[in-house]
Amino acid sequence: MSSNRPRGALTRRDALRLIGGAGMAAGAGSLGLSPRSAHATAAGMPQPDEKVADTLKRLFGDRPLKPAGDAIKFEAPMIAENGAVVPIRVDVDLPMSGDEYVKNIYIISDKNRRPLNTKVSLTPESGRATMGTNIRLASTTDVRAIAETSKGALYEAKREVKVTVGGCGG
Repeated sequence: MSSNRPRGALTRRDALRLIGGAGMAAGAGSLGLSPRSAHATAAGMPQPDEKVADTLKRLFGDRPLKPAGDAIKFEAPMIAENGAVVPIRVDVDLPMSGDEYVKNIYIISDKNRRPLNTKVSLTPESGRATMGTNIRLASTTDVRAIAETSKGALYEAKREVKVTVGGCGG
């Protein structure tokens, strides 16, 4: 396809990219941020190849993870024949009314490149603290279900899932 545009002339798309990039740089500069520090300060952003300890620290700070006991019913297969599709189900038996309720349920896989698989946010109007999903696992790993209450308490259930084929790593 030929064009009547002179060689080296900017297209409208190129001009918009330049204007947009300049605007972002000016905005970051006015806040005293470099593009790298602006990305690093985004709340809750995982880092490439983040370790599980770093994920837990980023999400929960120094709050202790209490064993869930009977408070969390965590269903995950002992052996996942296909790591690309691992079914997970979590039912949390904690209060779900007023100012005391399960605020979030997290699924974290210790050996994944990015350990946080999912976060489900709830309100008292949810009625029950329950969730189900399929996750992807890179290899055999511990998988954690963590329930965070509106008062900041953290309850953890953990189980090992053996991956026989597939997964994030192929």
